[in-house]
Amino acid sequence: MAKTCFMKSLVAAAAMTAVAGGASADSTLRVVMHSDLKIVDPIWTTAYMSRNYGYMVYDTLFAMDEDTKIHPQMVEKYSVGGPNNLTYTFTLRDGLMFHDGAPVTSADVIQSIKRWGGKDSMGQMLMKFTKEMKAVDDKTFQLILNEPFGLVLVALGKPSSNVPFIMPKRVADTPKDTQISEYVGSGPFVFDAANWKPGDKAVFRKNSAYRPRAGKPSWGAGGKVVNVDTVEWISIKDHNTAVNALISGEVDYIESPPVDLLPLLEAADNVKVEVLNKLGNQLMFRLNHLHPPFNNVKARRAALAAIDQIGFLKAVIGDPRYYKECPAMFMCGSSLATDKGADIIMKSDYALSKKLLKEAGYDGTPIVVMQSTDVDVLNNLGPTAAQHLRRGGFKVDLQAMDWQTLVARRAKKDKPADGGWNVFMTSWTGADILNPILAAGFNAGGAEKGWFGWPDDAKMEALRDQFAKETDPAKQKAIAEAIQVRAMEVVTHGHGGQWTKPAAWSTDLSNVIGGPFPIFWNLTKK
Repeated sequence: MAKTCFMKSLVAAAAMTAVAGGASADSTLRVVMHSDLKIVDPIWTTAYMSRNYGYMVYDTLFAMDEDTKIHPQMVEKYSVGGPNNLTYTFTLRDGLMFHDGAPVTSADVIQSIKRWGGKDSMGQMLMKFTKEMKAVDDKTFQLILNEPFGLVLVALGKPSSNVPFIMPKRVADTPKDTQISEYVGSGPFVFDAANWKPGDKAVFRKNSAYRPRAGKPSWGAGGKVVNVDTVEWISIKDHNTAVNALISGEVDYIESPPVDLLPLLEAADNVKVEVLNKLGNQLMFRLNHLHPPFNNVKARRAALAAIDQIGFLKAVIGDPRYYKECPAMFMCGSSLATDKGADIIMKSDYALSKKLLKEAGYDGTPIVVMQSTDVDVLNNLGPTAAQHLRRGGFKVDLQAMDWQTLVARRAKKDKPADGGWNVFMTSWTGADILNPILAAGFNAGGAEKGWFGWPDDAKMEALRDQFAKETDPAKQKAIAEAIQVRAMEVVTHGHGGQWTKPAAWSTDLSNVIGGPFPIFWNLTKK
């Protein structure tokens, strides 16, 4: 009730401000996101709240549309030439400006790509094939490969975490493992850092100097036309309160309402409920390869034997309309889908888990399982994993925390007893895992280059190199199949099932765009 009263006071205050300033009270879009915004460096972390923030504040050179095709975004034109077609030349659009009024230059772009390329799995692969990047002039730059790499534009148009957002050079000069401290982009919204209150509200203002690209908007591609003056991400941790706020008109949009509350929203005449991310999502079970017991492959295999997909899907989604078991690590229904090697993840085999643990020499030290408590679709993953792991012979220390704390802690390589971790679970949008170069979980570059969990496997890296070089779809599919088999052998991660989930918004909104991330351009509000 207190939260509801607070929301009403926010709405009333906004209306009074609008009247005083002569603007429409409906120029503010109020949104309840899936989590709180605490980390505002979308390169430092793959957390989706940081990615969502990135799409508000920054722009990209290329972008993927709803048909997974890549289109120029900040780039006006490009060409491929030189010996063996190894030189890519890009020219930026006219009128690109950062929020501080400075023009976007080739130097900004090159340093932004370098920082992203040091952190992101696909960016690392692009950098591996890159001989040099150089500015031709302020608006034109070149990327010169050392050998053919057929995924250059796919990498630069990567739609989800980590996204190659373009920042000012002075910001992109920040080391990849250090969070940035300046929030200047060239995107359709300006971050109002002065009014940012973590745990309460994040505010974005329309960038009046932004020049949208021509064309129909589709995912991150096309024209990003902003039709509201302000977007507020409002933190309401109680899901019932958030749902009631939408029904009563106090907020306009909920990114991820709980499945069990969907009947309330579906029954409301003033609310629309729809799945916007048609590709869907996949749950991930991630182990830390750096420390015992999961520095031993048999212990990792024991963990896979203990868990199963249906337990996770029932615990976090519940409604069979929105989930399915799926043996394919690259999403069921995709061109690279296969069931090879996935038997161990599809059902729990506690006897096998105990046998493998004995062979691994597990000494009974409790494993630290991190549980996110504030993101609806993640909340029950930790307890479900803990239950299966215990039945499989592990001792478990289940530690609850909010998602942003988990995001910060999973980056730590310390021993579990010193503030590190052994297991966490998360979820990826399908756009992040369509191939083994896009998908961060398959990166087996170890402690220096790997994603959190840091698997180290030369065979996996060799397979990923083969995939990156191959242009024949049939051969790519065969390599992807070998990669899935290897991932299950060495346990880069476990895929916990496939799911979709609707968003919900007021019928006062129109032209809401679907995609693998929330999109706040194009839509209009009565």
